[in-house]
Amino acid sequence: MAITLKSAAEIEKMRIAGRLAADVLKMIEPHVVPGVTTGRLDEICHDYIVNVQQAIPAPLNYRGFPKSICTSVNHQVCHGIPSDKVLKNGDMINIDITVIKDEYHGDTSRMFVVGKPTIQGKRLAQVAYDCMKVGIEMIKPGVTLGDIGFAIQTYAEKNRCSIVREYCGHGIGKGFHEDPQVLHYGKAGTGVVLEPGMTFTIEPMVNLGKRHVKLLPDDWTVVTRDRSLSAQWEHTNLVTDNGFEILTEHPDWPL
Repeated sequence: MAITLKSAAEIEKMRIAGRLAADVLKMIEPHVVPGVTTGRLDEICHDYIVNVQQAIPAPLNYRGFPKSICTSVNHQVCHGIPSDKVLKNGDMINIDITVIKDEYHGDTSRMFVVGKPTIQGKRLAQVAYDCMKVGIEMIKPGVTLGDIGFAIQTYAEKNRCSIVREYCGHGIGKGFHEDPQVLHYGKAGTGVVLEPGMTFTIEPMVNLGKRHVKLLPDDWTVVTRDRSLSAQWEHTNLVTDNGFEILTEHPDWPL
């Protein structure tokens, strides 16, 4: 699959899809409280996407995924399946939303803290956010994906955290996962050179302990091998003529 540069019309559709995905995360925020189940959060998001936004939740039935959102709690790294798991005070949860509107995808995620955060959890969530921000703010024509990965990895390791290597960002548009792969580690000056019209996610998965992960028997949920906390933030981004545009930014949550 080749990298597709998006036209002005395609970019406008992606702005709409991105805005919808951001709105879902804002909508669900007051529901992330002690005592709620991740399955209930999925139900609320599904109803909002389908009935209010008149859009499609991209994860549902994607390669067999059974729910409309991903909910990854504490040491779960990514692709957690919503269930009857009850959230408790101090839990950290990543909620990952991907919306399809008029055939185009908007993909974003963020960390939420349930009740009062732990000191370690708060620090990790901030480092993970800053890793994403470091990567996004490097986007401009002429920069390589290796430059971005190197900067993210360097920032995480400077803050005594580790970057998951098995899962990465990705191109996005009509396809949920398009080229290129966007690694969150790497060597400066290597890889794909950015051009205007590229659209891709930056979504570093940052562990408080070691970087190693394992896949659970459900064939979806990824967890840290050492059971250390993991955190992740994600935005869909556009390479512009002289920089970047975040397609999933919410006005209440500027980068």
